[in-house]
Amino acid sequence: MNQTSPETPTDAGILIISEAVCEELIGRSEAFAAVENVFGAMARGDARNFPVVREALGHADALYGFKSGFDRAGMALGVKSGGYWPGNSHKGLTNHQSSVFLFNPDSGQLQAIVGGNYLTAVRTAASSAVSIAHLARKDARVLGMVGAGHQSTFQLKAALEQRDFKKVIGWNQHPEMLSRLATIAAEAGLPFEQVDLPQLGAQADVIITITSAFRPLLMQHWIKPGTHLACMGTDTRGKQEVEASLLAGSRVFSDEIAQSITIGEAQHAINDGIITAQDITAIGDVINGNHAGRQSDDEITLYDGTGVGLQDLAVAAAVVKLALAQGKAQQVFL
Repeated sequence: MNQTSPETPTDAGILIISEAVCEELIGRSEAFAAVENVFGAMARGDARNFPVVREALGHADALYGFKSGFDRAGMALGVKSGGYWPGNSHKGLTNHQSSVFLFNPDSGQLQAIVGGNYLTAVRTAASSAVSIAHLARKDARVLGMVGAGHQSTFQLKAALEQRDFKKVIGWNQHPEMLSRLATIAAEAGLPFEQVDLPQLGAQADVIITITSAFRPLLMQHWIKPGTHLACMGTDTRGKQEVEASLLAGSRVFSDEIAQSITIGEAQHAINDGIITAQDITAIGDVINGNHAGRQSDDEITLYDGTGVGLQDLAVAAAVVKLALAQGKAQQVFL
């Protein structure tokens, strides 16, 4: 195993990018740019996600699966393999565990293996941040957080960069966990307040939901006009964070419509017959200027962030490029 440089050819070996290198090289701005670009490519038809495989292992209460795709614009081909182990937090590990495998689109050869845990967190936060940047009111001042798990800290940091927020409010099923959000808010010089869910809906201009709920936590009549919601926790059949009727009363956007209606937050409104797939707009169309996005200060916008494989490939490809440029990639020869 040896260090590589930007001039070192990689077709004779496989690049290894560790979690530590990913954390060092990919920040929120790099993740935002990668995710925004790939959403735009998806909407243009230049990038395609392949069907998701996601199954319960029947062991350790774990879910395991594969997300893959090809970005022709960014020339990123690959797969993220990983899942969710709910008992990991008791072992000092993150519950989500994954790795990204990148392949040469011209030959199919394996190019790189990239640690996926940190990248999953920053790309998920970048997704909601992209939605806030393009859909939230410019005068949004109160940010509401529903959920205070590991991912919530990434979400909060990324969201705070998108608007001139003056206050953060939050709710979590286990209130003692809200201290991590309070700490981040304090670091940003903002007050933090623990509230109940109806209060959160009444006060927040932007709401991020990032839970593993299988029942609606937010009701439609709690949400005030002009709110933007980024629903980021629903990525499996049966999961649900908001009342289905809330989608019917909102202008709905998604990272990928096909995934939104099957495993995303929209699945419930679709199944209830109160919206159709045609009622959902790909966020990439807003990014590309083909859809106006928010059309009034009073309407509620809702972003269904299901998490697509192309997000993982985009940030993984970005970190590989940076690691090569800075001599921080490792190369193995088989």
